[in-house]
Amino acid sequence: MSGDVRHRILLIRHAKAGVREDWVGDDRLRPLTKSGLRQAEALVQQLAEEPIDRVLSSPYVRCVQTVEPLARARGLRIEETEALAEGAGIHPFLRLIPGAGNAAMCTHGDVMHDVIDWLDQRGVHVDGGIAKGSTWVLDVLAGEVLSARYLPPPA
Repeated sequence: MSGDVRHRILLIRHAKAGVREDWVGDDRLRPLTKSGLRQAEALVQQLAEEPIDRVLSSPYVRCVQTVEPLARARGLRIEETEALAEGAGIHPFLRLIPGAGNAAMCTHGDVMHDVIDWLDQRGVHVDGGIAKGSTWVLDVLAGEVLSARYLPPPA
């Protein structure tokens, strides 16, 4: 994708998952709750008017499950990437921006927090949170985020 083309990144925090402390086993395998699955389905309608050419996700089950309905509705495959994984930090996400195109990306609360802090430090107006199932709509031009808009979680 050319760097001078405007595109949109939909940065989604995974929907509601079971309580971390109650989960036995590898946390990467912790799934969405019934409520989280409803949120994931509701994202399809909430993001219906948004341009999406790619769906990227942390490989954690809860993230993949969050964007499965969206990918299915758009006829797209989910591209799993460690750049969106829990603990990845801001820099792997920043490397995704220039070539992302119009992409939905599912990640974790810690990465979302880092992105919001980064946007704020760069003078991009951020007014919203990082609730599970929420989305940040990022407008990008020439690899630079121009604006950010918060969408609260559906359902």
